[in-house]
Amino acid sequence: MRPNVWTRTLVGVSAVVGLAAGSLATAGTGFAASDAKPAVRSEVGVLAVNNLGLSTTQAKYVQCWIQDYWGYTGAIDGQLGTNSWKALQRWLKAHWGYNDSIDGIVGPNTIKALQRDLKAYHGYTGAIDGIAGSGTKAAFKDFAAASQQYC
Repeated sequence: MRPNVWTRTLVGVSAVVGLAAGSLATAGTGFAASDAKPAVRSEVGVLAVNNLGLSTTQAKYVQCWIQDYWGYTGAIDGQLGTNSWKALQRWLKAHWGYNDSIDGIVGPNTIKALQRDLKAYHGYTGAIDGIAGSGTKAAFKDFAAASQQYC
């Protein structure tokens, strides 16, 4: 059976119309995408590295200490990141009243527990308030200096 001429014409016209419509749709979205402005987005997150005022060298001393005693297996790179802080939180939980999750986030509970150690051994004289102010940072530098022997 031979296809009807009208059928072939209808199929051909439909194909052309479909291609044209698809091209226009694509052109429209391409145009819209090029002019689109991103929506305002909120970027709230955890700081990946928090040396609390320590230099890279001082932070390496702390990493050597937590490697020797608290299961830190990361690089000794002078960047106190999540894994460094998890090891420090294990130590703070065992000895300094840290009662939060071992998550590597340097929040107020982590700072309070750290301040307890710093007050006992590293010259911190401020309040146990969970705020890493200048006194906390200075005492943490003393802690780092005491940790130097482990590198």
